Amino acid sequence: MKAMQNDMVDNGTLKIVCTTLNNIPIKDVNVSVYVEGEPTNKIEELVTDNTGQTQKVELDAPPVELSLDRDNIIQPYSEYTLLIEAEGYEPVDISGVQILSGEQAVQNIRLRPKQEEDFGNAYVIPAHTLYGDYPPKIAEDEIKPQSISGEIVLSKVVVPEYIVVHDGPPSDPSANDYYVLYKDYIKNVASCEIYATWPEEAIKANVLAIMSFTLNRVYTEWYRNKGYNFTITSSTAYDHKWVNNRNLYDSISKVVDGIFNQYLSRPNVKQPILTQYCDGQRVMCPGWLAQWGSKELSDAGYSAIQILRNYYGDSIYINSAEQISGVPISYPGYSLDIGSTGSKVRQIQQQLDRIAEVYSNIPRIDADGIYGEKTKAAVKAFQKTFDLPQTGVIDFATWYKISQIYVGVTRIAELG
Repeated sequence: MKAMQNDMVDNGTLKIVCTTLNNIPIKDVNVSVYVEGEPTNKIEELVTDNTGQTQKVELDAPPVELSLDRDNIIQPYSEYTLLIEAEGYEPVDISGVQILSGEQAVQNIRLRPKQEEDFGNAYVIPAHTLYGDYPPKIAEDEIKPQSISGEIVLSKVVVPEYIVVHDGPPSDPSANDYYVLYKDYIKNVASCEIYATWPEEAIKANVLAIMSFTLNRVYTEWYRNKGYNFTITSSTAYDHKWVNNRNLYDSISKVVDGIFNQYLSRPNVKQPILTQYCDGQRVMCPGWLAQWGSKELSDAGYSAIQILRNYYGDSIYINSAEQISGVPISYPGYSLDIGSTGSKVRQIQQQLDRIAEVYSNIPRIDADGIYGEKTKAAVKAFQKTFDLPQTGVIDFATWYKISQIYVGVTRIAELG
């Protein structure tokens, strides 16, 4: 039973971010916002700025209590359709964009150059897994047998830059495969699997379970050892729900950015644990994390690790990957701020200044190895652009976001 539009008593916010396929922000993209199912009811018109972003817009949403109550049967989010148009690019239509009360949603979209006789692209975001009807997970052993025949390819846990997502069950050859940045994949899955309105420790516990499961698939080369050319699927029966071009949520993104190198371990086991879970409402799964239960434990004051141990046992613990792929320099292990000096400061200044060539709202800086006020101002501008807390301090999340964007813009130059 869906909440009707006249039942919307709260609101959430939405921002659209448009870039080229090579990650260059696109200015002057027109975005029309419609109430889902009402193609003549245009409620907002937005235009992207020189960072490729629109202003945040408030949109009606159902009461927040609906997404916090496991017994609720009313759809706890509102839905909108976006029509995205820019001169020289294929138009894009996205329906089913989900807005939750009190949460900022971000719709990222990469626009393709327009071809002759091109009619654009249409995407449909299906129901959230806690509201819609999806197949339950097929149970697997949480630790995979390690063969001495070379089937286990990796000798250590590595956070990949990209993973390949098969958008359907493993045996469906007609399903598309997508190369997705690892962090973006985790954010997408979490946005599909839990509600962004939940307490931070519940979000963190669920994100850790999602990441550990995913890194187990990476570490064991699970599907490639079965003859497939992908890392993971979008089938809830086998893996996690993932939706191409779905909107993400800031509260989930901030958690992922801060812990994306972590996973769950057991003593004397090298591989990340295949941490399976279920909703804990329609589907019960003893020994696995229950999503609704994790929310209620967080309400009761449990931390993320306490929630996880409640389900997976006291021997589970949080580990960190030894290597993060696709970054030019690893995080030094401490924050950089006013007064910091040395090679790490110089390297991050060089990256920021290169990014500022593409994102003109970020001031240019000299790479002198001294973290002064100009560097802090550039960091704040970067954080504002990419929805990070505007502290002016380069912490773990900011460091790796700078690395990600720097790699993107330098690859533009390599392709040119």
